[in-house]
Amino acid sequence: MTPIGTSLPTSMTTTMDSPIGELTITSEEGKLTGIQMHEQRHPKKIPADARRDDDGLGHVVAQLEAYFAGELTEFEMALDMRGTEFQRRVWASLCEIPYGETISYGELARWVGNPKASRAVGLANGRNPVAIVVPCHRVIGADGSLTGYGGGLERKVWLLEHEAKHRTSAGAQVTLDLQAQPA
Repeated sequence: MTPIGTSLPTSMTTTMDSPIGELTITSEEGKLTGIQMHEQRHPKKIPADARRDDDGLGHVVAQLEAYFAGELTEFEMALDMRGTEFQRRVWASLCEIPYGETISYGELARWVGNPKASRAVGLANGRNPVAIVVPCHRVIGADGSLTGYGGGLERKVWLLEHEAKHRTSAGAQVTLDLQAQPA
C-alpha cells in the first residue's frame, strides 16, 4: 500500500535477451524512453525511481521479439524521446527509412533540410535513445561503408543483414509521436 501523498513511480524498466545481446528497456508514463544495448556508447541513465515491470513493458518486448524473429517490420508504440529540435527532426526522419534499406548521412541531412549538416546528423543519430525502433542502424557512409554505431559495428551489421533477409517487397515504416521537450 502506498502512503497517502506518495506517488507511484512512473518510470519502468525491464531487460530482455536478444540476438544482439541483452537490451535494457525504459519507459516513463507509458511511453518508451530507451532501448539500450550492453556496452553502448552514450547510455541513457535509468531514472532513480524506475521500477522493474516486465508486464508493463511486455508489449515492447513482444514487438522486439517479433522483430528479431523476422515477423515484424513496423513498430507501434508511444515514444518519449527528449532532445533538441534538431535531434528530434533527425530521429523522425530515421523512421522514414524503409525496413531493409539504408541511406547515407548526407542524404539524411538533406531530409532534415540542412544538406551540409551530415556531421551533426551523425551526432544526433548516435544519441538516438530508442535503438532498433528508431532505426539509426540504417544510416551508412556515402561510400556505402558501415560507419560508427553506438551499439558497435557488429550489431549494426547483424541488424542490417537481418532486415535484408526478412525484407518484403512492401517494405515498412515506423511512425513516431515525438515530444517537443528539452534535452
